[in-house]
Amino acid sequence: MFDTQEILAHLRRWVEIESPTDAPETVNRMMDTLIADHAGLPVTCERIAGTQGRGDHVIVRSNWGQDKPGILVLSHLDTVHPLGFIKTRLPWKVEGDIAYGPGIYDMKAGALIAHHALKAVAGSGKSGLGITHLYVSDEEVGSPTSRAIIEAEGRKAKYVLVTEPARDGGKIVTGRKGVGRFEIFIRGVASHAGARPDDGRSAVRELGHVILALEGLCDPARGVTVTVGVVRGGTKPNVIPEEAYAEVDLRVPSLAIAEELTGKILGLAPKTEGVTIRVQGGMNRPPFEQTPEARKLFDHAHGIAAKIGFELAGVSTGGGSDGNFTAPYAPTLDGLGADGKGAHTDFEQIRISSLVERARLMQGLFETLA
Repeated sequence: MFDTQEILAHLRRWVEIESPTDAPETVNRMMDTLIADHAGLPVTCERIAGTQGRGDHVIVRSNWGQDKPGILVLSHLDTVHPLGFIKTRLPWKVEGDIAYGPGIYDMKAGALIAHHALKAVAGSGKSGLGITHLYVSDEEVGSPTSRAIIEAEGRKAKYVLVTEPARDGGKIVTGRKGVGRFEIFIRGVASHAGARPDDGRSAVRELGHVILALEGLCDPARGVTVTVGVVRGGTKPNVIPEEAYAEVDLRVPSLAIAEELTGKILGLAPKTEGVTIRVQGGMNRPPFEQTPEARKLFDHAHGIAAKIGFELAGVSTGGGSDGNFTAPYAPTLDGLGADGKGAHTDFEQIRISSLVERARLMQGLFETLA
């Protein structure tokens, strides 16, 4: 039986260890705590040293069921809020059924729910499949150092459960758009803007054409968005700009559309003679499309939730997660974390009553998936 106040007190300890992705020493302090919290459980903890200035990753494996494909749980313990945010902007606070804190919703509550569900299953001995829980340190920046680990574990899994937060009042995530990231480098010809303007070729003006072309690729009917989120160019107001730069975000619902749009973005050509365009990048996360097997996994979870006493609904979202990396290999269910709102904001919060509800759902999945 899960105890709300016990889980909440445990969650407070985790939330008060601030762990922004770009502070690996504090992320590793969180991983120290995580490993200590598994003491006495029938599991092994493997710690993988961080690289590229990121924190460590930890793989927790049950002592049972590791001889065949089992359940992979994905969590991240890095957050987006800078160090000190809990003191200056978002202190731990409980008001009625709401608890606040940096990273509480995205996604320390979800990671902790799965931890408590694992403890419950280890105590009951009812789980048939082995459980592997991977905690990573760099999801908030695209999982550059953990992607290979995630994919390797995903290939071995029979099912994947992702503890990202629930959506819109408790919905779980059954699909996610793929995410592409691109950089665009434009080179023109510099000249004096007053004395010799005709000698120049403006990279910034060409960037304007590029922005319009990219925004023109947006297609709401097909679920495609293209966003030019960062632009730079020029040096002085009296110089025809020689260089310009942009960073682009692409969101697509399927692999076929991803290939189509990636080709168009990489194939951008200049409209101005004497100007060159170089584009680099590609898909950062593949689309997470709901397969028939993943639909069966959702239906199974829906049945467990009904027995617990709540209605479980699924939703597709534009945001990416580490579930995007496993969906091509194994049935994946996402958004199994706590209900709440305000991810990445100064009012990030969870609904406390959802902690036990979601822990019972996770325990039910651990015990009945076979």
